Amino acid sequence: TLGQFFDFVPVCPESECGLGIPREAMRLVGDLGSPRLMTNKSHIDHTERMLSWSNKRLNTLQKEDLCGFIFKKDSPSSGLHRVKVYNDKGHPVKKGRGLFAAAFTERFPRIPVEEEGRLNDAVLRENFIERVFAMKRWREALQRRRTVGNLVEFHTREKLFIMAHSQKHYREMGRLVAAGKDFQTADLYTRYETLFFKALGLKGTI
Repeated sequence: TLGQFFDFVPVCPESECGLGIPREAMRLVGDLGSPRLMTNKSHIDHTERMLSWSNKRLNTLQKEDLCGFIFKKDSPSSGLHRVKVYNDKGHPVKKGRGLFAAAFTERFPRIPVEEEGRLNDAVLRENFIERVFAMKRWREALQRRRTVGNLVEFHTREKLFIMAHSQKHYREMGRLVAAGKDFQTADLYTRYETLFFKALGLKGTI
C-alpha cells in the first residue's frame, strides 16, 4: 500500500555490515544505555563492526532525502522500542533500542520513525504516514526562497493540520511567524521547524 506513494530505500544492517546470510542469532547484552551486540552461542562481539558500518551508512542515507523510516520489531540492530537487553545474569529487560536504530534517531532526530509491527495499529499508522507527508511538504518549502512571506504561506496552509495535533504549538508558531521580521531568516526557520515537528510528535486527535 505505501509503495504506491513512497519510494523505499532498503537497509539490512546485519548483511550490509558483512555478517552474511545465514548468520548466527545475536542479541543485545549489558548496559541499557550502551549495550553490546553479541552472538548467542559463540559470544562474538560485533558492536564495533555494527557501529562503524552504521556511521558510514547514515552518511549515504543523508543524501537520500528521507522523509520517514520504518524499523524492524525486536531486532538487536533495527528495533525501535522495547528491544530485549540481557543483563549479566542472562535475564532480558525489554527497554532497549537496536544499535542502528539508536544511531539513526540520534543522527536524524526530526525524521518520522516507526516500527513495522506498530503500523498494524490504525492510529499509529495514520500518525506516521501524515508525518511523512508533512516532512515532504516542509522539505519542499525549504527549497523555495526563505522569506517571512513564504513561511506565513506555509503556516496558513498547514493550520488545521497543526491544530489537530496541538493547538498550543499552533498558537506559539503563530506568534513566532507574526514576529518574523524580528528574527534573522535562518533563525526564524529553525525555530519554526523545531515547533512544527514537536507538534507532529503528538498524536492527532479526532
